[in-house]
Amino acid sequence: MSRESRRRAPDPERALRRHGYRLIRTSLRPLRGWLVVAISSALTWTLAKLAVPLLAAAAIDQGIIPGDTDAIILYSSLIVAMGVLQGVGMGVRRYGAWRIAFRVETDLRDRLFAHLQRLHFAFHDEAQTGQLMSRANTDILQVNQMLTYVPITISSIAVLVGVVIVMVAASPMLALLALGALPFLNVMATRFVARATPIGLEQQEKLGDVSSVIEESISGIRAVKGFGAEALQTDRLEHEVSEVRAKALVLARMRAGFLPVLDFVPALSLALILWYGGHQVLDGNLEIGQIVAFNAYILMLIMPLRMAGTLLALVARASASAGRIYEVLQTDAEITDPADGRSLPSATGGSLQFEGVHFAYGDGPPVLDGLDLELHAGEAVAIVGPTASGKTTVARLIPRFYDVDAGRVVLDGVDVRSLRLRELRRAVGIVFEDTFLFSDTIGANIAFAEPDATNEQIHRAAELAGAADFIDALPDGYETVIGEYGYSLSGGQRQRIAIARAVLADPRVLILDDATSSVDPTKEHEIRAALREVMSGRTTLIIAHRPATIALADRVVLLDRGRIADVGTHTELLARSDLYRAVLAQSARPHTEEHVA
Repeated sequence: MSRESRRRAPDPERALRRHGYRLIRTSLRPLRGWLVVAISSALTWTLAKLAVPLLAAAAIDQGIIPGDTDAIILYSSLIVAMGVLQGVGMGVRRYGAWRIAFRVETDLRDRLFAHLQRLHFAFHDEAQTGQLMSRANTDILQVNQMLTYVPITISSIAVLVGVVIVMVAASPMLALLALGALPFLNVMATRFVARATPIGLEQQEKLGDVSSVIEESISGIRAVKGFGAEALQTDRLEHEVSEVRAKALVLARMRAGFLPVLDFVPALSLALILWYGGHQVLDGNLEIGQIVAFNAYILMLIMPLRMAGTLLALVARASASAGRIYEVLQTDAEITDPADGRSLPSATGGSLQFEGVHFAYGDGPPVLDGLDLELHAGEAVAIVGPTASGKTTVARLIPRFYDVDAGRVVLDGVDVRSLRLRELRRAVGIVFEDTFLFSDTIGANIAFAEPDATNEQIHRAAELAGAADFIDALPDGYETVIGEYGYSLSGGQRQRIAIARAVLADPRVLILDDATSSVDPTKEHEIRAALREVMSGRTTLIIAHRPATIALADRVVLLDRGRIADVGTHTELLARSDLYRAVLAQSARPHTEEHVA
């Protein structure tokens, strides 16, 4: 690639930082009032700080040297007043900066979390949880830290500009000696930022990888321990942490080469002022107070210059972090409410139709190929088929976890894509194969989607699900707090709580996605009894492998390669279908359902 082509080629890092700056600006817009207060306080602090050396110089030249007591008292009082003004300005500046930073942090975290909740299943299928956690924590904290320094940065710039103006007005030659190195420092700072920014961005990505390893290891701790893979996961984490450490050390070496220059330049300027200014005082061209003021101003520059490297690196990291947040916020949700969303008919109903449905996951092979299927209101239908035949996909299309590529899914005469998502998903209750319970009380888990449910409603749902007896036997009953995922309970107990959670909302359609596959066969009859009670008079779609669960259905649909291979009762299919018998024989052995099944 030629130099001209490289110049025209888009720079992803620069674009990322540009988007980050844009996100920060829009986040600050509602806080303009506090931003004005913080900046005004910073400027007040700066003016008071700049006034002190001038007042000290006047006290020396007009009070101490001539022996004027009144002048000494006057200028001393003014210096005290400036000190008070500095204290007030600093206090308001810091409070304003923290208020702005934490408000933006809160708003960004709320926006990011809400957007992640809205994003479609396909996004979460591909996204790494650790990377998303890194954006919600580390990246947002980078933005917070940068914003707390905004008023300080403005103060530092104001101090620098004010010192330059005062020095040039007092003695252009002294100002040149004191500030002649600033252009050189500007060039160095620009190079520092250009080199440090991409490394800081890589470090942020590596921190996301660290979060991914930790999240996966903790979430899958049973698999880790079951395979004795603790050392393997520790090695994975050590590798990722080593990558972060390597990037951090590169940044540290760069700062170690840049920051000492910021310390050396003011010291050199101070020496030049003492050399040249001392000769001017001896020649009678300059007063002692002015030399004192110049020295004070040079010392005043040390902190802004020392902070320059830190601030530049912080701004670069924050803009890159904000850009990573922006990337997620700009991801469009593919499953959204229609512009003119319809409502379901008021009648309970629950009829379902799949009309010529075609579907594939992304660019993968077809999973459903022209599926035509009808479930009558109140009917229980079991979907059975070999691995990757499309069984679970049928269940996922009803609540619009994914949208069909062609054809349509109809609930009570309405295309599900025409319904508002909240209404659709409240009309469809799902009991997943992999039961997820939250770290909360049993009662709160049952009422997860209905937080305003009464105790009577919660208890009734538990009774229908066959969970009331074991819950009542617990020391704290429905107030018993269960650990994350509910692993403090047995598989059958977790499944019954999940069933209670699904039926509490009294859905029109109940989907049982392998709801008994992870339950001990000796306890399966308890779950089936609960399911029989819950399914009574309710349209139910059963994804199942076990014959005893399939027997709960009024009708069995046999799928093969995304199409209906046969339909009938369990007994009929068992008698006439070789494929059906093969599927049941396979289900008697341990099996694993693939993602596209």
